[in-house]
Amino acid sequence: MKIVPFKAVRPANDKVGLVTCRVYDDYSPAELAAWLEFNPFSFLHIIHPAYVNAQKIGNEKRFKMVNHKYNDFKTENVLVQEEKAVFYIYEIETKENNFSGIIAGASVEEYQNNTIKKHEDTLRYRVELFTDYLHQTGFNTEPVLLTYPDCVELSTWMNLRKKTEPIFQFSTPDKTKHTLWKIDTFNEIEWLQNHFETIPNLYIADGHHRSASAALLYEKYKELGNENLPYFMSFLIAESNLKIYEFHRMITDLNNLTDDDFLDKLTINFELINKGHEWYKPQKKGEFGLYFKQNFYQLVFKNSSNLQNSVLDLLDAKILYDYILKPILGIEDLRNDDRIEYVSGKQPLTNVVELVDNENFALAFLLYPSNVSEIKQIADNQQIMSPKSTYIEPKFRSGLVVYEL
Repeated sequence: MKIVPFKAVRPANDKVGLVTCRVYDDYSPAELAAWLEFNPFSFLHIIHPAYVNAQKIGNEKRFKMVNHKYNDFKTENVLVQEEKAVFYIYEIETKENNFSGIIAGASVEEYQNNTIKKHEDTLRYRVELFTDYLHQTGFNTEPVLLTYPDCVELSTWMNLRKKTEPIFQFSTPDKTKHTLWKIDTFNEIEWLQNHFETIPNLYIADGHHRSASAALLYEKYKELGNENLPYFMSFLIAESNLKIYEFHRMITDLNNLTDDDFLDKLTINFELINKGHEWYKPQKKGEFGLYFKQNFYQLVFKNSSNLQNSVLDLLDAKILYDYILKPILGIEDLRNDDRIEYVSGKQPLTNVVELVDNENFALAFLLYPSNVSEIKQIADNQQIMSPKSTYIEPKFRSGLVVYEL
C-alpha cells in the first residue's frame, strides 16, 4: 500500500490546546456558543463561521466563509504550515484506552481499485456535499481511519519513536491526553513507505463518506495538477488497537401491535427470557437485549442453523433487521425511517433506560459489538454492513492536522 508524507498545516505550538476541538456534531448548541464566545482560537470558528446566522446562509457562501476564516488563522500564525512533507505519530490516551497511529496521505487510486477496502455504503448526496465543501474550502481536517494488520516491527519502531521529544503534548477537558511526533527524516519516511508497501490491503474503519468524497474530488479536478488531490489524509492504526462499540436501536412504537402480540411475535425466532429489573446487556453474538415496559429481556436467536454460510447473514445487526425490525415492526429503511434512532454502546446504559422510561421511545434493542474480523470479511466479500452497525474509536481532533487541497 502506498502512503505519502504531506506538507501539513497544524496549530502553533503554544496554541494547540486552544485550537483543536471535537467534531462539530458533538457539541450542543449551548456548548458550541460558549466555546465560540470565550475561545477566539478554537477551530470551531473556522468550521462553523457566523454561527448565530448559520441557518440563513447557503452552502456556497458558508464554505467560502470557512475558507476565509481558515486563511485568517494562517495569516495570524494561529495555524502554521510544515516546511516540508512529513508523517506524524499521534497518540490518544484516555482512562480506558491508548491509541497510537500514523498520520499520512493514502492513495485515491488504491481506494478506487478496492485495495483500500470498504464495509459501509455511502449516501450520494452526502458525498457530493462534502466534495463541494473540500473544493470550496481547500482543506480537510478529518482523516479517514484506516486499519492494517498488526506488525511487531512497526509496533516496536513506534514505541521507540514515542520515547523521543514530541512537538505537541496537551490534555483536553474530557481528561484525554494527546501527543504528536513529527516524522521528517528521509530514512524514517522511506522506511515507513517501504514497510507499508508490503501490506496488501488497508481497511476503512471509519470515514467512508470522506474517502468517497476525496475520490470524487480527484475525478472532478485532477486536470488541475494539484499534487495533493491523488491522496487523502488518513490515520493508520493497527487492527488490535481499534475499539469497536455497538449501536443500540431505539424504537418509537410497536407498529400498531399490542404489548402481548409484540412479545409473542418475538418468540417465533427467539428464546425470550424476562430478566425483570435486572440490568442486562448481551454477552455474546446471537444474543440481544430488549428494554421494554421497565423490564429487561434476553433474546437468544434460535435459527442460526437456517442462515446462509455468510458472515453478513450472521451479523447481529442483520439478524435483528431480518427477523424483528422489518417483519414485526415494519422498519425497512434503517437510514431514513424516523421511527428508529441509534445510541452508541459507548454511552452508559442508563441513557438508554432513561430515554425509554421518559417515553421518548417505546423500547430499545441492545446489541453485542462486532469485531475487526467481521468487518474485514464483509469488506473482502465486497458486502455492506447495515447502517449504524459499529461505532469505532479512536476519534480525531479537528484542527490538529490539516490537509490542504
